[in-house]
Parts: sequence; structure tokens; C-alpha cells
Amino acid sequence: MRCSQCQNKSIIELQHGSVCQHHFLSYYEEKVFKTLKKYQMIAPEDKICVACSGGKDSQTVLHLTKKYLQEQRLNNEIFALAIDEGIKSYRSKTLKDLKLFCKQEKVKLIVVSSKEEFGYTLDQAIKRIKKKGLTNKPCHLCGVWRRYLINKYARKNKATKLITGHNLDDEAQAVVMNIFKDNASFSAHLGPISGIKEHAQFVQRVKPLYFCTEKEDKLYSLIKNFPVSFIECPYAEEGYRAKVRDMLNQFESQYHGTKQGVINSFLHVLPLIKEKELNDNDKPLRSCSKCGEPANQEVCQACKIMEMLR
Repeated sequence: MRCSQCQNKSIIELQHGSVCQHHFLSYYEEKVFKTLKKYQMIAPEDKICVACSGGKDSQTVLHLTKKYLQEQRLNNEIFALAIDEGIKSYRSKTLKDLKLFCKQEKVKLIVVSSKEEFGYTLDQAIKRIKKKGLTNKPCHLCGVWRRYLINKYARKNKATKLITGHNLDDEAQAVVMNIFKDNASFSAHLGPISGIKEHAQFVQRVKPLYFCTEKEDKLYSLIKNFPVSFIECPYAEEGYRAKVRDMLNQFESQYHGTKQGVINSFLHVLPLIKEKELNDNDKPLRSCSKCGEPANQEVCQACKIMEMLR
């Protein structure tokens, strides 16, 4: 196929036509920069933390955030934050990629260890849970610990804005999961800018890749020759999200634009969901009685997991 804009060889078919490598790069970067501008994700005074795993999405969002700052002539301080959960034959490889990438980008990298923070690697915690006969899924435990540590250490390093590499696929999966599980209150925290209202103990999260598909992210990282291993977490297939992902991918292959349709519909109703959540849950956020981190209950989810493991 040929590029619809210049007739050179096409590398990807988008909703508005096929494009070559040159026009894909300009299209992709413009889409990310438009998202940053439209939702005012970065203010001149922000200290920026980019949550990184070492995969294609986090490397891409770190690179483009830095490029956006340069093009806008902003002098924001920026650093990368990675969580080492302790997943054998997986996280060590992605962290190796990330360290190389941050060195190339000249960005400071901070790595936080679950083992040092909680006393267990994720692998050890999962083995202990199975030995106790409990049914907690690895993705749930990992998600709780990652969110806890990312917020804690972003705040500890005085970040005022937390950038994540969540893309359109990730968000569409989350929206559908919450519908299937009747978790409307969780959906209120989604969107290009996460959360319902600002709070001093939470660093505001933003998603510049919100309207980019996973396929586009992968292609961009390949063209830019980022040091990405493209390996998947060994626990990923055990999670509920994997089933929803496969279902949406099947729909997308048969009905092009399905994922974009999910997101467009969701963004129309998101203000109403946020307003309802604010009205229904006006209780002030408290601090966990055990660790002092923000919590909706007396004890936060991370500490509850620790109690369970002990």
C-alpha cells in the first residue's frame, strides 16, 4: 500500500488512511502533543515524575514528554521512577533496558524495590499466598503495591505531576472491566487526568498517550529504535484484564474502531460519573493508621496485604 499523503510505501493503516514512516511519526507525535496541550497536563512550575517499567509505552512517553518540554521551551525538572517488584526473568530485563534508555535520554532514574519496602518480592508474596490457600490474583497484589510505591516516591521526590504510559487499549480495557464488575466508582478515577479531585498526598496522574493505540506505541518505539525487549509479564495471562484484552482485540479486528468507540463514549459520560462519585462519597481522605499513606479506610490496601502475608 501507498501513503495517502505522499505515495511512499505505507507502514500502517490508520482510520484516516495509510501512512509512510515519516507521516506516521509526525501524526503520532502531534497526537500526543495535542493531548498534553488540550488537557493542560504540564504547567511551567511542575516537577515531573514519569512512571517507567522499561517497556515500549513508558519509554515512548518519557521520550515525548522530554521532547515536548524542549519544543515548548519549558525548563521543568523531570525524572523517571521505576518499581522493581521482583519478578524473575522479567523485571530485571526491562530495568536493564530502562537504565540504558535513561542514560541515552540523560534523565535521572530512581528504582524502588518491593523487597526493600515490604519485605517480599512479588514472586515470594504469590508463593506465600498460594501456600496459605488464598485466592488473591498476582495482578491485584502487584497493582496495589505499584500504585502505593509510585505515589509515595513521586511525592517523596517532590514531584507535582506524575506521567504514566497508559494508552487507549489500557483505558478501554479498564472501562469495560469496570462495567462488567459494576465498579462505576473506579471508572470515576479514569480519564486523561486521573482522579476526581486534587489532594496533597496524591501526585496528580496524567496520560499523554491516552488516544494512542498499543499498536501505534509499539511501531513508534521500533522506528525510534528504543531499547525495548517486548517481553510480557509471566503473570499477565492469569488476570481478568487479559480476558477483556483478548475480547476487545477480537472485536477490533472484526469491527475497526471499537476501542476508540469505547473511549469516546466513556469520555461523554465521565463528567457525570465524577460528579456522582463526589456527591456520593464526600468523606475526607484519611491516612493509613499503620503506614501514614493516604487511604479510604483505616488501613490501606498495601498494609492489608502485608497483614495477610504475615
